[in-house]
Amino acid sequence: MSGLNTTFTTPDATDAVELHALVKNSPPLDPNSLYCNLLQCSHFADTAIAARQDGRLIGFISGYRIPERPNTLFVWQVVVAAEARGQGLAHRMLCQLLAKPACRDVSFLETTITPDNDASWALFKRLQRTLECDGKESVQFDQQRHFQDQHQTEMQFRIGPFTQQKVIS
Repeated sequence: MSGLNTTFTTPDATDAVELHALVKNSPPLDPNSLYCNLLQCSHFADTAIAARQDGRLIGFISGYRIPERPNTLFVWQVVVAAEARGQGLAHRMLCQLLAKPACRDVSFLETTITPDNDASWALFKRLQRTLECDGKESVQFDQQRHFQDQHQTEMQFRIGPFTQQKVIS
């Protein structure tokens, strides 16, 4: 699947059902409710990005600016269709997202990643290298304390500070 005809757009509520199916078909991602996907595609659309090929949703990133730290974008979920993986689509989506007007004043990016999610660690460390900035890991949500052993620990990965000049170059 070539990335040449991939389009990046701001999602809208009509994308939610397709997003819901994409996440459902992308284990081990945690599925959200369809209502949550509707909110991601509407209330949080300015800090989300959809990737399409031939009209079909093949990738999506949802995020939001942290209210107490508006210079920080929290990336909530990254999903790429199985047939589109391994082509750098997730990295391109992150760069497109950071270049959106809603992220103009963003100089830090945060996300959470389970310790064994090698693909996500590689993605965000690649972004850190692209932005030529620092990265810091710490426990965000502990397996026992926060998840009562129902989910692995989620490690926070904080990237920054970076400049918009690095984002668009």
